This record gives sequence, C-alpha cells and structure tokens, in this order.
Amino acid sequence: MAKVAFIGLGVMGFPMAGHLKTKGGHDVTVYNRTAEKAAAWAEKFSGKSAPTPAEAAAGADFVFVCVGNDEDLRSVTSGENGALHGMKPGSVLIDNTTASAEVARELYAAAKEKGVDFIDAPVSGGQAGAENGALTVMCGGDEAVFERARPVIDAYARMVGLMGPAGSGQLTKMVNQICIAGLVQGLAEALHFGKRAGLDIEKVVEVISKGAAGSWQMENRHKTMNDGKYDFGFAVDWMRKDLGIVLTEARRNGAKLPVTAVVDQFYGDVQAMGGNRWDTSSLLARLEK
Repeated sequence: MAKVAFIGLGVMGFPMAGHLKTKGGHDVTVYNRTAEKAAAWAEKFSGKSAPTPAEAAAGADFVFVCVGNDEDLRSVTSGENGALHGMKPGSVLIDNTTASAEVARELYAAAKEKGVDFIDAPVSGGQAGAENGALTVMCGGDEAVFERARPVIDAYARMVGLMGPAGSGQLTKMVNQICIAGLVQGLAEALHFGKRAGLDIEKVVEVISKGAAGSWQMENRHKTMNDGKYDFGFAVDWMRKDLGIVLTEARRNGAKLPVTAVVDQFYGDVQAMGGNRWDTSSLLARLEK
C-alpha cells in the first residue's frame, strides 16, 4: 500500500481516484477546486480530502493530477500551494491530464529541481473507461520511475506503456486523437450515406464490422449515432481542446494533418449547433442538420 494524493476530481479523476482506493488499496487523499466534490469523494470512498494541492501531496509517495489544460496543470503543481511545494524528495508526480508535450517537459524539469520524479501519463478510454478501471495509459519519463509507478497506475488501467522520455506520453495521446478524429468522421459519413441510400444500418454494420472497416467506434457508437443520441462519452469541447494541442504540435514539428484540421473545424460546427457537451460521435448530427 502506498500513500497517494489525487488532484482533480472531474468525470475522469473522481472514479480514477476511487480505483486507487478500492482496487489498489492505497491510502488516498484528494484535492479538488470545488471542495464539495472532494468531500463527496472522501465520503463515498472512505478517504480524505485536503484544502490545497500542497497539503494533499504532503508525505505522499505518488501524486496524481487530472485537470483541464496546461494552465490548470501549472496552477495545481507549481503554482501557489501547488503539489510540488508539498511533495517529498523521491516521490513521483503522475500527470493524467491531456496536455502539451511542452508542459510535460517543463514539469519534468521542475520536479527534478525539487528531487521529485515526473511521468506524463494521459489516458484514453473516456468516462466509461475511468469508471470501469479500464483506461489505456500512455507514459513518458524515466524507465526506473515508470516501473515504480506502474503497479499503482494499474488500479485504473487495462493497458499501461512507457512510450519514451518526458513528453512522449502526451505525443502518443496526440496520435490517439488524430486516429479517433478521422475514424469518427469516416463512420459519420458512412452512416449518413447508408441512411440516405435506404439501407438497414444494423444489417450493414453487422456485416462490415467483421471486415476491414470494423473499429471500436463502429461497434460502440453506431447504434447511438443512428438513433441521434450523443450523450455517451467524450465531449466535443474536450475533443476540440485536444485537437488544438495536436495542431499546435504539428505546426512545431512540421507534420501535415489535413484531415485532422478539417475535422477540428467540423467539431466547431457542432459547437455552433449547441453540441458542446455532445459526445464526439455527433459529427453525424452536423451532416444531418
């Protein structure tokens, strides 16, 4: 059993912290910007809460963070009363936020200055994956540190991999989001075409999902998409944030991402339709408006 802190109890962090307590059996203290949510977590999981990130991190062996973006991340780690101010030498800061590779490298260096280790560890699998403890975790950092942290991360993961040095986890998450953006747009167009052609979508998917066209998105989202229901996962606002990170990195490294750039604009159209909190499969709604 390790002493663990978890900072950020959103739709992902709340259940992830819960798995660290229940499945991992760790001693968990949480912090959330809205104190009521931290208190609710502590009551539900018989854990503890703290009034600041630094106090939550005090004495912890592992400190997890899952917040909104780069600036949120800087605030709760290196800002006033941030976790790094409370962490003990030799402890590990593990960031589950989907953020830039730049901030990951920045925090790696800041942690090292304080005698603390750092791993960027963004996740994939959405709210359902977090609730089921079945996330895919893409890590960047030092191998020895990763091996120390992996048994703890396993509490909320089905797959954990070290992708390279600091920032590599975030870069891998960018690859993940590039793949998803193209797949969902392709599925949306396919379903739109099939419906316009008068085909029975269930029969079509039953056949083509067993061949080269099959994907997780097809298996798990085609029914809800066909029914026009878009409240089953990762929100459009979050996807646009992630694709913004991807496109910024692509401008830096020279990668050409024409499809990703166009799909990002399509998600902007969905936002304009009022679909900010719809899930990413709502690209079909744009085609059918």
